[in-house]
Amino acid sequence: MKDRLQKIKEEAIAKIQASENLEKLNEIKVAVLGKKGELTEVLKGMKDVAAEDRPAVGQMVNDTRAAIEAKLEEVKEQLSKAVREAKLKSEVIDVTLPAKKNNMGHRHPNTIALEELERIFVGMGYEVVEGPEVEYDYYNFEALNIPANHPAKDEQDTFYINDKIVLRTQTSPVQARVMEKGKLPIRMIAPGRVFRSDEVDATHSPSFHQVEGLVVDKNITFADLKGTLAQFARELFGEQTKVKFRPHHFPFTEPSAEMDVTCFKCGGKGCRMCKDSGWIEILGCGMVHPNVFKMCGIDPEEYTGFAFGVGLERIALLKYEIDDMRLLYENDIRFLKQF
Repeated sequence: MKDRLQKIKEEAIAKIQASENLEKLNEIKVAVLGKKGELTEVLKGMKDVAAEDRPAVGQMVNDTRAAIEAKLEEVKEQLSKAVREAKLKSEVIDVTLPAKKNNMGHRHPNTIALEELERIFVGMGYEVVEGPEVEYDYYNFEALNIPANHPAKDEQDTFYINDKIVLRTQTSPVQARVMEKGKLPIRMIAPGRVFRSDEVDATHSPSFHQVEGLVVDKNITFADLKGTLAQFARELFGEQTKVKFRPHHFPFTEPSAEMDVTCFKCGGKGCRMCKDSGWIEILGCGMVHPNVFKMCGIDPEEYTGFAFGVGLERIALLKYEIDDMRLLYENDIRFLKQF
């Protein structure tokens, strides 16, 4: 037994000293000290040793284990040190190099403008409502008092999926869907992406964003519309902002108007941004047409309301003095990082 233990010890130490890496060292440890290792096999044979000899043999086994473990720890430390030194040599850090910048992302100018609009109208008690971008022709046109022969339904302006389904040309269908539910009164805005068959240039795109608003209640008048939009303009462009309403025509409102605001760049004196007029057009609006109410199941004799629509990109272009709409979509980091 003594000779066997001595042989195990000598062979194990020789293998340990010859180890070239930590993986090999671990293999030797398992082969000698593991559950099926040589030293463990010796311990299993203790039952065959005479009772009076077991203490001495047990001590010999423990001494052998201690010697092997000590050598394993010694060589492990040497190999680990060598690995660290090699790594330090291969991974030299030049402390004179500038540190890496932590590039933080931020919101797109469209998103900034949208959140500002939502903040203003939610503060007035409006609800933000969304709807489908692929819409039925009925909700996109007919429910909004736009009959089949209306020029807006021409394929030059609208993307048709088939004769009954289109890519929505405005977010007004969301208003029709909400009115159809009959839960009155209504105070809502409907932001979202819309699609029109336009050529891409500095002020047009086949895909852009709108924010449309709707109020339906008893005794709503054009004065409510003017007061609401005047307050909106002051909060968006500054307290000194004035508004002007010009008569216009929209099929879903009557009477209808376009709203201008005093140029926030020159204060209404006239400059390049407002083309020396002192005014900038920002949105269309009007009182909801009685036909629209009828199509949505609301009695126009009992309820009135107003609606308005503003192009989100137009607000972003004006607010941040951007002169080309295409810049918002080209993902040029040099442009976007300015915001």
